[in-house]
Amino acid sequence: MDIGVIGTGNMGRNHVRIYSEMRNVEEVYVYDPDKKAAKKMEETFGAVASNSIGSLLNDVDAVSICVPTKYHFEVAKEAIENHVSCLIEKPLASSSREGEKLLEIIPDDLVVGVGHIERFNPMIGEVKRLIKNPRYIDIRRHNPASSRITDAGVVVDLMIHDIDIVWNYLFSGKESSNLYSLGDDDLRKIIARFDDCVISLSASRIACRKIRTIHVEEDDLTIDGDFMNQEVYIYRKPAKYEVENARYSQENIIEKVQVNKVEPLKEELKTFIDSVKTGKPFPITPREALLNLLIAEQVV
Repeated sequence: MDIGVIGTGNMGRNHVRIYSEMRNVEEVYVYDPDKKAAKKMEETFGAVASNSIGSLLNDVDAVSICVPTKYHFEVAKEAIENHVSCLIEKPLASSSREGEKLLEIIPDDLVVGVGHIERFNPMIGEVKRLIKNPRYIDIRRHNPASSRITDAGVVVDLMIHDIDIVWNYLFSGKESSNLYSLGDDDLRKIIARFDDCVISLSASRIACRKIRTIHVEEDDLTIDGDFMNQEVYIYRKPAKYEVENARYSQENIIEKVQVNKVEPLKEELKTFIDSVKTGKPFPITPREALLNLLIAEQVV
């Protein structure tokens, strides 16, 4: 199978790297308007630089679209109209209106997925397996300031990963209520509710350290997960309380969950190639990605 990557910035470079390591990928074609960047992909990973998007689409079986968000719609539209399966890096498009237009032109026999990478983090799969009746879920995604993302606010840049996890994965098919939002383009906090569970999401681009965590509380246990370390801990209710000198002490049962650590992007791209080969839908569908955009717009 021959694969293309359009856009060779930070994320595109990683797509090229992983595709070049896959046994079932024969050639990796790249296109970037920055010819020096495309040439670097040739020299580093043995990719083949194309002269145009149209030329690349004629040579490949599927393509990763890793261009800036404002170009997602037009590049994805060109791939779809050339009947080339594509994986669009999140978000689906720069607006829900553009996303709706894309959904209208995707044929049933074409694989189109959206790269919400945290769905392929094994840590969140373990958390979903463990939770039964959550009462409170808090997800934090905080970053130091970065010059890499210039065309999206913090909700579309960072929080949209956690919107996808909550609305499409942990509470898929359920209706949310009581959505409240506070913040600006660099710092955002939202509160929502799914039945008896309160949801708290926060995202920041002004932090002094990187944070990627999830905290879940149920009546009889607490779960803490770290997206970066891919670690999950369970805290059971203490069996013993004591009072000594008017201070409380307690004994906790702490369990560390065994997580088979992987590179989420590698799992994502392997799944995309498998979807193209078999014709089965990619786990994050354009319709789910559109819901993420709609929630993000409502939040902002």
